[in-house]
Amino acid sequence: MKLKKTIFLLFVSSIYCLCAKKSSADDSLHVYILAGQSNMEGQGVVDLDHPKYYNDGKGILKNVFKKTEFKSKFPYVLSNDGGFATRNDVFVRFKTRHGLKTGPLGIGFTGYEGKHHIGPEFQFGHVLGIHTPQPVLIIKTAWGGKSLFSDFRPPSSPGQTGTFYLKMITEINEGLRNIKTDFPQLGKLKPEIKGFIWFQGWNDMFNTSAREEYQSNLVNLIRDVRSDLNKPRLPVIIGELGNLGPKTNKSMSDIRHAQKNAADALGDLVAFVQTHQFARPKKKSPNTTHGHHWFGNAESYFLIGNEFGKNMIMLTNQNN
Repeated sequence: MKLKKTIFLLFVSSIYCLCAKKSSADDSLHVYILAGQSNMEGQGVVDLDHPKYYNDGKGILKNVFKKTEFKSKFPYVLSNDGGFATRNDVFVRFKTRHGLKTGPLGIGFTGYEGKHHIGPEFQFGHVLGIHTPQPVLIIKTAWGGKSLFSDFRPPSSPGQTGTFYLKMITEINEGLRNIKTDFPQLGKLKPEIKGFIWFQGWNDMFNTSAREEYQSNLVNLIRDVRSDLNKPRLPVIIGELGNLGPKTNKSMSDIRHAQKNAADALGDLVAFVQTHQFARPKKKSPNTTHGHHWFGNAESYFLIGNEFGKNMIMLTNQNN
């Protein structure tokens, strides 16, 4: 009798939790900005497995999800037909050099044509979609080969404001302004910017002045973004330049320290999120010569997105 009562209470509790989450939804649309350079664009290979050009598919997402631990821990990523799922509660907008990409979260929201790559947005979107009662919109704004020192240079730093800082703000505002056009099903919702993620740093490693200024430029960038978006308490994640793992050279180490110090200087609602633990060896990755792109390893990009998502939830909870 006690067992039946326990099962009944667990059932009622689970129904209550589901109803509580559903009832907490309102008419808002939660918007997250994902910004940076090529690693934010997304270089994780999904299904390309040519023996010469993609190392027999080692580290591609298709093979990552043949591992039992991934299938059991992240079952929602897989669709019933064995492919990768598309969410109906999370949407992505990304203006690439090939054209504008919009639609429900799934494979392919990267700088490449087709649907053969992912970036951090893929698992980040899944994490936020599962957690958030409201629909979620991810606005990606990223370009490969760009530095914070010049290309993204923020208005508060001395000198000329970077062209790509201005383009970033323009694309964010454009994405907010065009929601009804890009996503008619979201047109009646009220967009609320809930978070900003910065994932960049590779190009600044190779210039002494860029390394020395990185911390101050990053602090200024976060402050300027908050000001330009009129969100003074916008939760922010600074993703570590974690390429190549824990052991690295002094130049990369300098950028990592600058990123952490910038987060510490900004204080409340800013998190430095380590990513170096997700680096995988080139011999177990599809693009063995692309260390600047995490060797194209989809496991790396997937786990980085997962970590960004978990940390963003913690920050937004602090901001409620």
